[in-house]
Amino acid sequence: MEDAQYERGNYGIDAPKAIGNLVLLGIGFLILGVTAFYVFPTRLHWLGDTIGSILLLSFLIVIVESLYMVWSSKVGKLRMREKLIELVQLRGDELLLDVGCGRGLILNAAARRLTTGKAYGIDIWNKQDQSGNDPKETIENARIEGVAERVEVVNGDMRDIPFPDDHFDVIVSSLAVHNIYNRAERYKALGEMIRVLKPGGQLAILDFQHVREYADALRELGTLNVQLTGPYWTMFPSVRIVTGSKKTAISTL
Repeated sequence: MEDAQYERGNYGIDAPKAIGNLVLLGIGFLILGVTAFYVFPTRLHWLGDTIGSILLLSFLIVIVESLYMVWSSKVGKLRMREKLIELVQLRGDELLLDVGCGRGLILNAAARRLTTGKAYGIDIWNKQDQSGNDPKETIENARIEGVAERVEVVNGDMRDIPFPDDHFDVIVSSLAVHNIYNRAERYKALGEMIRVLKPGGQLAILDFQHVREYADALRELGTLNVQLTGPYWTMFPSVRIVTGSKKTAISTL
């Protein structure tokens, strides 16, 4: 479980543009809803009341959804990072890669569980995916959480991971792969993860889209023990996690 004694980093708001759009939509519903109560003539007052009530209900729904998304970014994802790390059962001596590490949410949680191991993070740090997304913020969060000496970040695309074959003991990824909109390119990214994973190494991917697709692709790539867990409503939208392990080399002797 999460240790309450360490200082927590700042991991921003996920999908800030989407939240902003929801708030603007909610304001629009509110204005139109209130207006609807007054613009219809007396003989159609019932219609104005009906439309106004529907619009005000829509306002409440999108505002609650916006607040849920903010709670998810500030509280829910901190809980889910612990769940994700628990699934890979770290010993402490592993080389771990966080694919699409962003501001270091998963990266630092993993690094806290390492003793002689090291956690690497790669990303292109797209600010549309997360507010304040920047490698300097990732490094600062690692410092705040006391794991800077066990963390290293690298600018790199998950479709061309800048590490050699069979390099990492564990690979994790959270809310990153879905940002690749082309299915073939997502498959390529998953193939890269398997390429840099050591035989017998573990993989865990958390996402709210395409997770069943990831599971099918990993099976096609020869990944063993592929399992789906969830959905988990601690985050919004709800997320699922796919796990698996890379098959070991077959001896020719």
